[in-house]
Amino acid sequence: MKIIETERLYLRELQIADTKELMKVLSDPESMQYYPAPFSKEKVEGWIQWNIENYKKYKHGLWGVILREGDVFIGDCGITMQNIDDEAVPEIGFHIIKEYCNKGFATEAALACKKYAFEVLNYPKIFSYCTVRNTPSQKVANKIGLQFYKYFEKFGEKQVVHVANKD
Repeated sequence: MKIIETERLYLRELQIADTKELMKVLSDPESMQYYPAPFSKEKVEGWIQWNIENYKKYKHGLWGVILREGDVFIGDCGITMQNIDDEAVPEIGFHIIKEYCNKGFATEAALACKKYAFEVLNYPKIFSYCTVRNTPSQKVANKIGLQFYKYFEKFGEKQVVHVANKD
């Protein structure tokens, strides 16, 4: 079932059958350089299961990002509840398979998720965070209109948080 559609993409719920495709990004050392480690197959399956649970609990999670042309799975993007300095907040996250990076897909999907967070889920604010070293993700946050909010520590590393308020 399609959750969100954009000009070039659609987002749909992840399923265990997506493990092999999602491993192309979550198990890739280069793609996961800002994480403590790339994910094993079991961790990717756990990641998908966590999102399936999020769909039931929050009515959102990370969704599969599918290129409309050719129905190609290119990663995940969506909204998860994250703990930032002991506060649970809705956060936009994404992981795009590297051969599809730098084509505007992360920005297109993240912008659609921001709109969904405000218009469908009615959140007053939406956040995004990543390590200070992850400048590509920070650029996406800026492109979709999120502003610097603060820094915090996670995984023993300084993280930068961006936020946008509902217009």
